[in-house]
Amino acid sequence: MTGTKLREIRTLRNGLIFISPWLVGFLGFTLYPMLQAFYYSFTDYSGLLRPPVFIGFEHYRNMFSDAIFVTVVKNTLFMVFAGGALIILTTLTIAILLDNKNLKGFAGFRVLFFLPTLVPTIILCVLWIWLFNVDSGLINSLLAFFGIRGPGWLASLTWSKPALIIMRTWVSGNLIIIFLGGLQDIPRDLYEAVDIDGGNLLHKIIHITVPMLKPIILFNVVNTINGLMQMFVEPLTMTSRGGPMDKTYTYALYVYQNAFTYGNMGYACALSWVMLIITMLFTVTCLKSGGYFEERENY
Repeated sequence: MTGTKLREIRTLRNGLIFISPWLVGFLGFTLYPMLQAFYYSFTDYSGLLRPPVFIGFEHYRNMFSDAIFVTVVKNTLFMVFAGGALIILTTLTIAILLDNKNLKGFAGFRVLFFLPTLVPTIILCVLWIWLFNVDSGLINSLLAFFGIRGPGWLASLTWSKPALIIMRTWVSGNLIIIFLGGLQDIPRDLYEAVDIDGGNLLHKIIHITVPMLKPIILFNVVNTINGLMQMFVEPLTMTSRGGPMDKTYTYALYVYQNAFTYGNMGYACALSWVMLIITMLFTVTCLKSGGYFEERENY
């Protein structure tokens, strides 16, 4: 065995030693539970009372005739498309407005927008329950100041889902910071060229900002979709487990209730795998539409 080969083996060995904590964590706390859940999805299993009984594809067949399953899928897709679009547009707009190094208190604004992401979600939910309060909430009080009667928000069939989306948008400051990082890497000469050609702010955004931020936008879109697909704490805490009338009943909450409330762990595992497949399809679609795979091939 040559000296080069020995060095390669030692390098590989050292690398595996350094990443061994991650490998152990991944194999023991991610891959193994996933494989176990895949097996349980083909069984009638309560989780504690009795051993799993193999029933084949029964859970998957019953899933699509389950009215509640259809409801939670619709609710979650609404969160993903309507909520995702609002979150990305809002955070990108704020980042563009803050992308001015001459802005006084620039660092302070970044901290202000990022701060909500550091607060535990359950505490934020309690805060927003008060903000959305019909009679004494700050939001309806501000609307009343302008002569507008605010809705019931969390108790409304129309406004309950938008209320959760508003709350989720408010805690998306991490996306603003990521967008700002990308914006500050764009050469200022490109914007100056637009000024010389007589262009305005809209021209800069369409022809320079968005194309140059394409990888950043793609990254934030994928992360936002994944986060909204797993929305759980907000409906559990803010709308009494998916109310009113299941309008905020999300997919992740349905999985949780089947596993730990109804004792139907096998069905919950089947739901989890369907959720994983849907999320992967969304992710691959976003990456493909964003030209990610073509860029990798060209590279």
